[in-house]
Amino acid sequence: MKLLVDEGIEVIATSRGANRVNYISKPFEYCELNITDQDQVSEILKKYNPNVVIHTAAMTNVDQCETEQDNCIKLNVDAVEYLVSACESIKAHFIHLSTDFIFDGEDGPYKEEDLPNPISFYGQSKLDAEEIVRSAKCDWAILRTVLVYGITPGMSRSNIILWVKENLENGKPLKIVDDQWRTPTLAEDLAMGCYLAAKKRATGIFNISGREMLTPYDMAKKTADYFNLDFSLVTKVDGSTFSQPAKRPPKTGFILDKAKKVLGYQPHSFEVGIRILDEQMK
Repeated sequence: MKLLVDEGIEVIATSRGANRVNYISKPFEYCELNITDQDQVSEILKKYNPNVVIHTAAMTNVDQCETEQDNCIKLNVDAVEYLVSACESIKAHFIHLSTDFIFDGEDGPYKEEDLPNPISFYGQSKLDAEEIVRSAKCDWAILRTVLVYGITPGMSRSNIILWVKENLENGKPLKIVDDQWRTPTLAEDLAMGCYLAAKKRATGIFNISGREMLTPYDMAKKTADYFNLDFSLVTKVDGSTFSQPAKRPPKTGFILDKAKKVLGYQPHSFEVGIRILDEQMK
């Protein structure tokens, strides 16, 4: 939204298939784009010749990446190579979203300079993409983020707040892990991070996430408290309770000092994030 209200910025949105963003009143140009098609990527970027490209698409389902590795490579690695090549040819500033899952979670929270060591195929694919971006012959920025939550009309997938709310409202018991630590990120905060990086033409790596280190159990408790739901339905468990194809890093989360200083990034608290989602749902 910040991009749309900035009079000095022309927005061209792309995704695979028809435009699904039909709930924003201010008009913007939309163009279908399959980022796994190298020729189409080159053609569309040359056509519009943007100053800045913000790349947010990826296969982010960690278990799906583990079981569908070829598709994961196409979306998370090959597509980035195509986009970087196209940006190099038009001298565009490339902004790429990455993830906390490039780390093993043994020593979080992390700074931008800490050494990656992914423990899942998803994490490795995102690290491979980072290496492509870092070698780009154009200006670039990598924005790493953590467990993004938000809401849009016709959501294709839920988030932890909506999932906890719906189940507790229906009286369904939940088992939620308390041994995985994250700094969950409000979608609007991530969008603001992208806007600030584009506006300032920032280069390098930046951590863009929430500011609070929480477990999913903590997030569920805050959600139940906000909506006055029965938290006794929630049982605290550890990650070994669930059988999942991909390993999860135990403790990631980010230190945000660089983004605050260089970009002026200031994320909302998790409680305020819940309130924002509640207002959007209403």
